[in-house]
Amino acid sequence: MSQTLGELLVASGALTESALREAQAYQRNGGLRLDEALSKLSLVDEATLFRTLAKEQGLPFVDLDKGRIAPEVLARVPADMAREQGIVPVLEKNGRLVVAIEDPTKRILVDQLRFALGIDVAAALAQPSAMKRALARYYGAAVPENSVARSMKVEDGDENDAPIVRLVTRTFQQALEARASDIHIEPGRVSVRVRFRVDGMLRDVAEHPLHLHAPLVSRLKIMASMDIAERRKPQDGRIGLTVDGREIDVRCSILPSSHGETIVMRLLDRSRSLISLKELGFEDDDYRWFRRQIKRPNGIVLVTGPTGSGKTTTLYGALTELNRPDVKIITAEDPVEYHISGINQVQVNAKIGLTFARILKAMLRAAPNVILVGEIRDKETAEIAIQSALTGHLVFSTLHTNDAPSALTRLVDIGVAPFLVSASVQAVVAQRLVRRLCGECAEAYLPSEAEMRAMGFDPQTIAGRKFRRARGCRTCEGTGYRGRIAVFELLEMDAAIRDLVFHGSGLEAVRKRAAASGALRPLVFDGARKVLRGDTSVNEVVRVTRLAAGEDL
Repeated sequence: MSQTLGELLVASGALTESALREAQAYQRNGGLRLDEALSKLSLVDEATLFRTLAKEQGLPFVDLDKGRIAPEVLARVPADMAREQGIVPVLEKNGRLVVAIEDPTKRILVDQLRFALGIDVAAALAQPSAMKRALARYYGAAVPENSVARSMKVEDGDENDAPIVRLVTRTFQQALEARASDIHIEPGRVSVRVRFRVDGMLRDVAEHPLHLHAPLVSRLKIMASMDIAERRKPQDGRIGLTVDGREIDVRCSILPSSHGETIVMRLLDRSRSLISLKELGFEDDDYRWFRRQIKRPNGIVLVTGPTGSGKTTTLYGALTELNRPDVKIITAEDPVEYHISGINQVQVNAKIGLTFARILKAMLRAAPNVILVGEIRDKETAEIAIQSALTGHLVFSTLHTNDAPSALTRLVDIGVAPFLVSASVQAVVAQRLVRRLCGECAEAYLPSEAEMRAMGFDPQTIAGRKFRRARGCRTCEGTGYRGRIAVFELLEMDAAIRDLVFHGSGLEAVRKRAAASGALRPLVFDGARKVLRGDTSVNEVVRVTRLAAGEDL
């Protein structure tokens, strides 16, 4: 059996077992390949890493820093193609052209070149730094036209723009390296603060002189197709980027403040694959429960929670489970975050009147089996969604509520008749994201009675059972956490709850009845399971569920 990259590096003495475990943890949490994780952590010399990677992949290794490539060989591949795709032809012998690539996944380019050039083409692996030097030496130091790096060029001959362009580019690159979901740019009295939201928590990353604020905002407005002359009103826009080969969609919002315009940019990495329901955090029994709900032929399944709690990911996971050739699925989204093959996805565009409600009306004429409404925001959208559920469609949507029972009363508050809510809603999932403990440094400890009670445990029942807590290391940048996992609150409608909603009962009555009958499994229940399993800490569950523990934890 062939050895893996990690095994080959350890066997050669280039990497220790502990360093391999560190890289594998970084790889899992960052969604990277092992060679990418090793490069980012600088645990192995680049030349050694790529020689070993070539061996694992069954490719020859080529050192582009040695010797010179014949001009007639270089002419085989157009300069624009070589620069854009990051390839260098190195040798032609017996009618076969060998091209160097720095990423094994680029082997698909070999087939494209074979077709385009009409000759046999083979790949060899080179180290990335040598590839950059070779591209600069043989083809000039140009950058791919579809890369964000082009924004580092001086535009329109104005050299004064270049520093701001480079600052914006570097900010996006650093945000992606830090796994940030948001970038916040906030002007103050004497400086401009830049913060990243990583794993749901904001952290300061930079402070810039105040005189950079105006050109920085102007640059971002231009990229987001906003009005650069408007400084008094809020604005929203979108930026599409390719950063280091990754497609990034940026939702940009500008809000005027007392010290100037603040900017929040939400980053969506389209190059990353969708997370499955189990990866998101569904336990086996919760997963079976959720599958049972989404297999119903009709009704509404609601997912609730604050902004950034993973609602869209849960809904995409449900659609992926249902996506079969015999099922027609149509979505109305704002924005379409991921494109899923086999699903008809419609982008909301309020500027031309393409609202959720209007899309819903139109999609019903397209005979769907399953409908996703990105968010129920008003009475019209809610009523059309409910009528769709009552006429044989399975409808998914989201609401912004604090817990699952609140979704029922929120629909009534919007203006939907209670009897329609009672008849159409099948289940509600409320969720939050908690930070996942770092796999490298989390430590076990005996919890206090206050912590056990906060999780709903009887101290006598789990006496001697250890929990895990954050400590901090290089892998997690001292936070003790890396990545996130969801905790869920599940509510399944039964006859008693439907009757309460039908008669317009208040939230507390619905919540008490659901808890007493077992139809409601609260957030803290799922959080406690993940604490016991060592996925997260008591402090994290308390933070997101806002428990009143009665004493400091």
